[in-house]
Amino acid sequence: MTELDDTTFADEVRRAGDEMSPVCVGLLIARECAYPELRPSDYLARLDALAEVARPQVSAGATAETQGAALARFLFETAGFRGNREDYTDPRNSYLNQVLERRLGLPISLSVVYLHLAEQLGLPAFGIGLPGHFIVSVLGADGLAYLDPFNGGRPLTLADCSKLVQAALGSQVGFDPDWLRPMPGREIVARMLNNLRGFYVSVEDWPKSIAIVERLSELQPDITDYIRDLGVLHYRAGALRRAARFFNDYLARTPGAADAEAARQGRERLLQRLQGDRLVREIERTHFIKEWQSMIHARSEYFAYAAFKCI
Repeated sequence: MTELDDTTFADEVRRAGDEMSPVCVGLLIARECAYPELRPSDYLARLDALAEVARPQVSAGATAETQGAALARFLFETAGFRGNREDYTDPRNSYLNQVLERRLGLPISLSVVYLHLAEQLGLPAFGIGLPGHFIVSVLGADGLAYLDPFNGGRPLTLADCSKLVQAALGSQVGFDPDWLRPMPGREIVARMLNNLRGFYVSVEDWPKSIAIVERLSELQPDITDYIRDLGVLHYRAGALRRAARFFNDYLARTPGAADAEAARQGRERLLQRLQGDRLVREIERTHFIKEWQSMIHARSEYFAYAAFKCI
């Protein structure tokens, strides 16, 4: 458990591959992007303790469905975890250390806690990434049973799942059964990161936005859009040279991208601005040198006069 304290997000992603634990990787995100003193092992220990307290209630269930419902009752009634309706966009709802301390979260962060405890207890549970609302499923003898962690772990029918999607995307949206497929750990982590990116971009916190997108790029290196996005974010942060390098990299890797021309134009404007800034700095430097030479000349005359008076 403590070895996670000595690793990085990038190392854990490489080590675990598609078997990564959203909880373990999520705690590393929290440490690297917001809480540098965080020790992941402390929060894994808290989760282990919760699992042990829940074990008698869950084990008493005769089927996987009843065990899944028992875990939901424990987590969202006994332990007091709940969805943060009052401040949904608070980034603490996405950082798992804060979710565990405050017992408040988003649909996906509460689902990740549920899934981790289910795994500890031997319960076959999966994350389901409905558009706009993450839920969980439990595999029983009669198939998959769906639960909504954000709403107290209430059971969901397929019609309920469709209503959740319509609430997020609009009533005219048809339901795609593929949305009910279990989501791999890597995709769960990407969705958590995208929630954080959306928040930090909305408040124009460019350093944190950059940190989040850097980790998205490490998590999903084949998605070149992140390279373009890092160019935009560095530009917004005022780091023009870095922005130009990211645009160069993006264009080199995806010269035929749909937005390649826009990226080229953006890069050219950046280069022109950099050249203009360089010219301004050169003018300022030349002016400074002339002023410095004049000052040295004046000081030389003064010291010569002072030396003459001393004689």
